[in-house]
Amino acid sequence: MKIDQDLHFQLTTAFAPLKNQAPVYPFPASASLSQLLGKTIPKSKGLTTKNVEPAVAQMFATAAVNMWMRAVHSFLISASLTSVSPIWASVAGYYSSHYSVRALAHLLGSFRLFTVRRLVRLQLQTGRYVCTFDPKTGREHQIYWMIVKDDQHFRTDPFFTQGNPEVAHRDWAQYTDHLPQFPPFKPLDKEALRVRIDRISDIAFDAPPIPQVDKYPDVESVQVIAYHRLVRFRAFVDAILGGDNAFWKVHRNPTWAIEFMDFQITEGQTLHTEFTV
Repeated sequence: MKIDQDLHFQLTTAFAPLKNQAPVYPFPASASLSQLLGKTIPKSKGLTTKNVEPAVAQMFATAAVNMWMRAVHSFLISASLTSVSPIWASVAGYYSSHYSVRALAHLLGSFRLFTVRRLVRLQLQTGRYVCTFDPKTGREHQIYWMIVKDDQHFRTDPFFTQGNPEVAHRDWAQYTDHLPQFPPFKPLDKEALRVRIDRISDIAFDAPPIPQVDKYPDVESVQVIAYHRLVRFRAFVDAILGGDNAFWKVHRNPTWAIEFMDFQITEGQTLHTEFTV
């Protein structure tokens, strides 16, 4: 998949200030982007636009990376709970998937402001960053999913094109009464975690194994989907930034994940996605 040149330029420009930052570059404070965007909204209640400073674009970039790291962390939690608690392994796996989708949406320039009900879209236009504030939004999980699956880079990717099909599975896991999934509690095991992630990364299939309610908790399907999505985010940013951005070089391999995962996958030719610029 060839990356759109306008998006490539927008993202390389947004990440550029981070290129020569020290490896220990800290992320902005919690909620920095939402608070900044909240202060930027024009007074008009309809669809409005406003020029913003490059610092806003940089914060979209760091927000995307930070959200992806949340996906990686949630996946580790899911994998470690596979035998301990299938219920929470399934829930954590679903949220890992959601965080990868949300990270891609931020990378593509979209951010939903929950408290003021605005969908913010960032674009680089004739050398200026412009934010569009749209009052028409949906539920968080739905809106971020629609943004990613409608984007030209992901609309043909079977891991993103089926309308968030695992929602029913997630709702079953979180809200259904009398779920009989309480095996004896076992302490977490580092070696078991490594083995589990290796298994997930090596599973071969012809189509994404969408989690099914009638197979609940269907932990393996949940984890396979989550893992492939976070790997795709990583590959997408790798293709855009190459290997010379200090910020991404550090965070693409979170120190707390290196011991357990290498972000490799086994996939058939019909599922293979390679991003190029």
